[in-house]
Amino acid sequence: MATVFGAAIGAEREITEQAAGLRTHMLVCIGACVFTLAGIFGFGVRGVDPSRVAAQIVTGIGFLGAGAILRERGSIHGLTTAASVWVTAAVGLAIGAGMYWVGGFAVAVTVLSLWVLRPLRRWLRDSRLSREPDD
Repeated sequence: MATVFGAAIGAEREITEQAAGLRTHMLVCIGACVFTLAGIFGFGVRGVDPSRVAAQIVTGIGFLGAGAILRERGSIHGLTTAASVWVTAAVGLAIGAGMYWVGGFAVAVTVLSLWVLRPLRRWLRDSRLSREPDD
């Protein structure tokens, strides 16, 4: 399930030719799922807190996402890609924890926000650029 959900987010990024696409999102989602499962079931020690694994996933993905963000001539690029990788890790974590509906809902909202809101972003950007400056 983590593979399919990661692929759903990654497919949108692949279609729009972003740096992190199908394979990256699939791997992030699978990895987060496996780490979560290992944290829950892999250490048969009583008193071990599986949420510690989740905290480390968030931290690790933060570093991965930071690598996707570029600053060039006063503008920032890659922030949406970094955010999509971050959400994909959260989806994998939810799937690994057995919260399938949470993962599915997050995928649906993520894909809709990346795909459906793209034309709205362009329209807002174009309307801002077309305004005459006030003197």
